Amino acid sequence: MQKDLMFLQLWADTSVTRGKSGKCVVIDFIREKRRGVVISAQTAPVLFSSLISPALNMLLLLLLLLPTGDGRAQRSSGQKRNGSCVCPVDSSLWMFPAVKYEVVLQQVETCEGSLNALQEQVTLSSQFLPRFQAMVENLTARLEPHQYLRNRGVYTDLSLRLLGQELTQLEADAGDVHSQLNNTQTRKLSKEVGRLRKDVGRMQMLDTVNIQTVKERLRYLKNNAESCKSIPKDFRSQSSHCLKGLITSISEPVMTKVNQFGKTYISGSWGKQAQMDSEEQRNSYWVQPLLSGHKWGNSLRVYQSYADFMQSAKYKDFTFAPSYSHTHSIEGPSAVLYGEALYYNCYSSADVCRYDLKSNAVHRVTLPGNGVGYNNKFPYCYYACRDNSDVDIEADETGLWAIYATVGNHGNLVVSRLVWDSDTQTINVTQTWETRQFKKAVSNAFMVCGVLYATRYVDEYHEEVFYAFDTSTGKEDNSLALPLEKVAKGVASLSYNPTDKQIYMYNDGYLLAYQTHF
Repeated sequence: MQKDLMFLQLWADTSVTRGKSGKCVVIDFIREKRRGVVISAQTAPVLFSSLISPALNMLLLLLLLLPTGDGRAQRSSGQKRNGSCVCPVDSSLWMFPAVKYEVVLQQVETCEGSLNALQEQVTLSSQFLPRFQAMVENLTARLEPHQYLRNRGVYTDLSLRLLGQELTQLEADAGDVHSQLNNTQTRKLSKEVGRLRKDVGRMQMLDTVNIQTVKERLRYLKNNAESCKSIPKDFRSQSSHCLKGLITSISEPVMTKVNQFGKTYISGSWGKQAQMDSEEQRNSYWVQPLLSGHKWGNSLRVYQSYADFMQSAKYKDFTFAPSYSHTHSIEGPSAVLYGEALYYNCYSSADVCRYDLKSNAVHRVTLPGNGVGYNNKFPYCYYACRDNSDVDIEADETGLWAIYATVGNHGNLVVSRLVWDSDTQTINVTQTWETRQFKKAVSNAFMVCGVLYATRYVDEYHEEVFYAFDTSTGKEDNSLALPLEKVAKGVASLSYNPTDKQIYMYNDGYLLAYQTHF
């Protein structure tokens, strides 16, 4: 074993042989770039083979496989001593490249780890691939019966069926209106509905009419039918200012006050009693902050006069639900005090509630439409969404209104007229209009003279009235630019009051009022 170790360093660096001249020759055992191991021609046929063990042979083989230098040989003169050739050798030229060896070894280990990880991923993929393939095949098989729809245009049999149902209802409504009024407008409406029916028939037979165009015509005709039967004959004469057309300007705030619970309660609604012929609540002011999470409430505070309101004195509190999550509690900044009752969006529903201040009775009605938005599905947004402002109750010269959005109208604003029947003690929805204004692109809305006005965010201290929809004509106008000043960023509610022609804003806890001009 000592001989193995003694010659290991020698064979790792050099080999010594005896030449014909009796000189010692040192041969470099290093891999040459092109020819493998180079041995000098003077090398003896046998090189200490009798002294090397099999284990050392394996180590030498490893050394021969290592990349090395330039394959140079070192010649050195020696002397014969005791039958041996002794010569000085500088082995530094052929030192074992330990550092390079460790670097290469580390790279090999890293590569091995990467290969193992890749193999695991391939194995895992092989396990999941059949499952994914089965899912795709299943979906393909399920869709196969409907492949014919790819060549049928932009609509399906189901779309045509639903469209036909809407058209049938419109034909019935148009017939009722025409039989009652029988004027030029109703005759024109009946002809338009008839032409639309023919177009739908062509769609079913020839596939030549775009369904989106037909839907837009249907919406327009439905609004015309609602307008024919909606406004009373004496409506315009009751309010002369409505004859002047749209609002031309809005004043700076004529009143600013913090709500009674403090400006930390950023959501709610407020105003003046809005029914024009009301006697008992004629001059009363009211405030309805949302005390639970800025989303829900169950109480109302009423002041008998403007002076009492400004001084926060002589008020009366009403509780219309035992808890914030009760079915009769209020959801969102949606309320309006109209006569002797508070109208608002009922908790977690598409219903409008009516709370009677005298009897404490609560009545409700469900708003019409396919997929009425509530519980924060279609809130007012534009800059930032106002939580749970899906349903907005408003009042104007013509009565009560509900502003909301539906899935059927693609999230666009819908306006429904509400009428309280004191004889039957019920709330009735008499008419409904569909607009093309997306509700989430609106910061708030209000009604004036049967016209829907919508606002949008400008900056922290300004809003702008930019859109109007006239329910008497079904026409829209999105070119308005009426500025509204405010003292805080968010607008929880906007309500017009027909008794004083003022707009009331709940502005992140601040109560503001504006004068309108026609």
